[in-house]
Amino acid sequence: MFPSIRALTRPAPRLMFRCAAEDDGVIAPPVPARSVLPDWFRKLPAVDKERLSATDHGLTVKRCMPFLDAMMTGWIIPAAATVRLEISDGGQTVNAGWEFDKVMVSNHHAYQVAGNPMEPRPPCKMHNYWTIETPPGWSCLFVPPLNRVRPVFEVLAGVVDTDTYQSLIHFPFIATAADGVHTIEKGTPVVQVIPFRRDAAGIEAEIRAETAKEAERRTKIMRHTQAAEGWYRQVARERR
Repeated sequence: MFPSIRALTRPAPRLMFRCAAEDDGVIAPPVPARSVLPDWFRKLPAVDKERLSATDHGLTVKRCMPFLDAMMTGWIIPAAATVRLEISDGGQTVNAGWEFDKVMVSNHHAYQVAGNPMEPRPPCKMHNYWTIETPPGWSCLFVPPLNRVRPVFEVLAGVVDTDTYQSLIHFPFIATAADGVHTIEKGTPVVQVIPFRRDAAGIEAEIRAETAKEAERRTKIMRHTQAAEGWYRQVARERR
């Protein structure tokens, strides 16, 4: 049976970010992750011609689609306003100040993450002023911005059912920088938001040895990947 015209024209799922009216145009807005690639990555050539030889193709990570796809997936929530972190006592004390009339950083209690590998650095919380809404059945994965250097702080990952929880979500973090005063400028990427369907996340796993046919397929794909530049981009990825 052919799909109906209505099914063919069904709008794509929509991710919504909302802020308080008084914050509109004041705080830094969310942006597509693909629009804020790091400067070092933008400047990196796809091929390092000085490395080209019979044994070295000279390709850089800029031609690595898995690396690039991770960086470009989802949205980035940036620091709403400029924040200064004063780190002292070997990272055990963190004080914060900000250029905004709302709280930007607060503290968690250390006992909440007792025994974590970053002790004795205390857990903190970066405040976010964007409410996120996803369609029914969709949640959001919040992670540190992928494949980006984070020299001052590390956000802890989490999943929120943003189809039912539509209020402010603040982001726990650990200040990882050396002692001193560190400025996080307004607009600095803080967290990467990756929406996903919960039913897709419920896939079950099968763990076993591969069959001869599966081994043949694996070998064929690997040989194509090694022999043809851009094979993954042109064939495997385009099938999604």
